[in-house]
This record gives sequence, structure tokens and C-alpha cells, in this order.
Amino acid sequence: MKHLNIYLSLLVFGLAFTSCKKFVDIKKDSSQSFIETANDCQLLLDNYDLFNTGYPIDGEISADDYSLNDTRYNDPYSITIEDRTLYTWRATAQRITAQQWVGPYNKIYHANLVIEALAKLEGREQAAVINPLKGSALFLRAYSLWHVAQLYTRPYGATSNQDPGVPVHLVSDINDTPGRGTVKQTYDQIIKDLTDAASLLNTTTSIASRPNKVAAYAMLARVYLSMEDYPNALNSASAAIALKPASNLIDFNTLDKQSFAPFHRFNEEVIFHSVILNQNGMLEPGYGYEDLAIIAPEIIASYQSNDLRKTVFVKENTDLPTPMNTWRFVGNYESAVGSAKLFNGLALDELYIIRAECYARAGNSASAMTDLNTLLRSRWITGTYTDQTAANATDALEKILGERRKELLMRGQRWTDLRRLNKDTRFAKTLTRTVEGVTYTLLPNDSRFTLLIPQEVITNSRLQQNPR
Repeated sequence: MKHLNIYLSLLVFGLAFTSCKKFVDIKKDSSQSFIETANDCQLLLDNYDLFNTGYPIDGEISADDYSLNDTRYNDPYSITIEDRTLYTWRATAQRITAQQWVGPYNKIYHANLVIEALAKLEGREQAAVINPLKGSALFLRAYSLWHVAQLYTRPYGATSNQDPGVPVHLVSDINDTPGRGTVKQTYDQIIKDLTDAASLLNTTTSIASRPNKVAAYAMLARVYLSMEDYPNALNSASAAIALKPASNLIDFNTLDKQSFAPFHRFNEEVIFHSVILNQNGMLEPGYGYEDLAIIAPEIIASYQSNDLRKTVFVKENTDLPTPMNTWRFVGNYESAVGSAKLFNGLALDELYIIRAECYARAGNSASAMTDLNTLLRSRWITGTYTDQTAANATDALEKILGERRKELLMRGQRWTDLRRLNKDTRFAKTLTRTVEGVTYTLLPNDSRFTLLIPQEVITNSRLQQNPR
């Protein structure tokens, strides 16, 4: 419809500044009248700024892949008081405004609009037209809901049928307030949406900003991993890899090792492209001086000399007054030099790491190391990599988790990894950060691994706040 693009631009702009009364204060019928055909649905789903950008960053801010020097930490132009409290894991750390919450729910609202519009078109449009559109909307609804759950619910576990979840909106009437439900109900809906999406989507799409069957299986693998359901994570990763095999892994020898943006957007490894909302550019790599997120020294030290990721993912800081012997991240699949947006989408390398971990947890160390070696051969200088072996499944698991952290650096997955791995004493980690001589600590399984829901949401709803 000719007015759709103009309307959507106004609507999305308005949503960014709307109050959070009942989550997002939108009238249903004023929107749906503009979505009447399958083409209208496709235009809405192709709104890149709506569905592919703006995913929450607070998990990445709170994770341990980077640190800030004191100058950067105190920069009032790029780091807010809220950012500082999240960075140091204060018990009171909380967003006042609801941008981190409203952004994903805005995507869910629009996905529901598409699902409802398509229901009216059934019988009038061919299934070959309707099914991929419905699959895309279901995928995007699940994708957004999972990102909310990583911040505002407890990690999935034994008490998930009792722990508060997040609201699961299945209709576009945003004035319908379903409450928080349970963590299990939240994840059950995510799994259902992704499973249904996998049955409806086309195997491939013309561009990685559109969901396809590979993306649905890949996201199922990520979700199951976060639930510690390793058998289903393995099956889902295998289903995705069968459709996008190892030949799509990037040979890092072909990349420009000197570039500060070595990857192009929608590169051959990318399955579904999305980016984090890097609020105020807090994690922007910059070009020197104080404008830096400094990568954790333990990660830098873990890269071996012939591992090209030490050249392609990070660059040493050499410009004064930047602290010497520190490193910045440049391995962003978003591609733009110094981009304030960090790639958090689905890619083939993540699938190989997931499947390797699941094989190891199943006691199949041989298959685990086969997958790990398949990935790492593409990351090392040609002719220098020697296939790794494992003495047993535990040895394989330790190697794989070490490579997972190096491979998925600054990809929005570390916070979720910390939440699930902290349950295992072998991999639990106490986090520390020092700011102006004061050391802050976050113990494994602390309640602060579940962030406080933004105050604006609490004020304008009846939702229960997370405990402290």
C-alpha cells in the first residue's frame, strides 16, 4: 500500500518516545487498517530499522569481555549514570526509561500485526505466499522475546515453572496485559514460535535480514543451549548446519588483516543479521584516546600466535593517551569502522561451537573435536593449525568453552553464557571490575544476573519487580 512506508516511519518514531502505559500505548485498529495485503506484510517485515536493530545492550554492558578506563567511565557525554551502575553491578542498577524493554516489545507488536493480517488472507492468498510471511513473523516474535528474557528473568532451570517470566503478547492489542507468567511459559512460547516458523519458512532468503528455515533452526539451537537442553540444541544445530554447511565458513586468511572493519555486512557466515542498541556508543571501539572498550586481557592472552582472530577480531591500542598493552574490538559483523552497533545475530561459527559443546556434553568427544577443528582451521594461518584432540569429554568441553568465548567475542552472548555456566562449579566465575581504586564484584548465581525491569514499565503497569 502506497502510504505504508510513511505510516510505519511515523509509527516507529512515535513509539520511541511514547509512554510505557500498558507497555506500549498504541491503538490496534489505527494500525491494522494499513496492513491489508501480503505485500503490505512483506514491506512491514522488511523494515530493517524496526526488526533488525535496537536489541538490548544491557547484558553486554554487564558482561566481562571488556573494561573501561576511569576516563572513559566518567565521560558524561557517552556514559550515563545508569550505564555506570550496570557496569559495576550495583544492586540498584535500573533503567529509568523503558527503551531496552519497549524496543523488543515494539517488534513483537508489529509481528503480531502481521500474523493477524495474514489470518484474514488465508483462503485468498496461496499458502506459498502466506507461510513464509507467517514464519518470519513468528521467528521475529520469538527472537525478540528471548532477548527480553535474557535480561529480566532468572536463567532457565529447575524452578522455571515458578519463577516470574516476562509478558507474552500473542495479539496486537497492546492494552491486553498478560502479566509475567512463568519462565517456563515464556520459553515454551519461544520454542513453539520457532518450531512453527521452521515448518513455514523458505530454506533460503535473498538477504540475511530476512528470516529463513536455517535461522529458525539456528535460533532454536541458541535457545535450547540457554535452557541447558543440550540434546535439542544439538539436533537444532545439526538441522541448521545441514542447510548451511562448513563451506560457508570464512577463511580468515582471505581477510584484510590491517582493516579496522575486516568483515562486510551480510557476509557468508551470517544466517540472520541483527544488531544491539549501543546506547550512547558506550561500547564503541573508537580510534584511540579514551574512547575505548578495552578487551579483557585474559581473552587476548588466550589467542595463540598463528590464530588470525588475534589480528582480525582485535587491534592493539597504540595511540596516546590510550593505555598501552591494551586491545580494542574490531571484529564486528556489522562492518562499519567504529560502528556503535554490535552484531548479535545468528552465524555459522556459533552453530559449530554449539554443536561441539553438545557433543561433548553427550560424551561424544570425537564428534565434538571434529566440529571444533572444522571451525578453527578456517581461523588460523594456512598450514599452521594442528587438529586438537581431547583426552575425554570433559577435556573436550573445557577446550570448546574456551574457544566459544574467543569466537563469540562482543556478540551479545556472553551474559547468557555466564548465567547458565555459573550453575556448574567447574565453569562458574566471579566477576570483578575496578573503578577509581574501588573493586566491584559479582558472584556466580547472584540475583543481579537478573536485571531490574525499567522503572517506567513498573510505574505504568502492574508487573512484579525482580527481587534484590
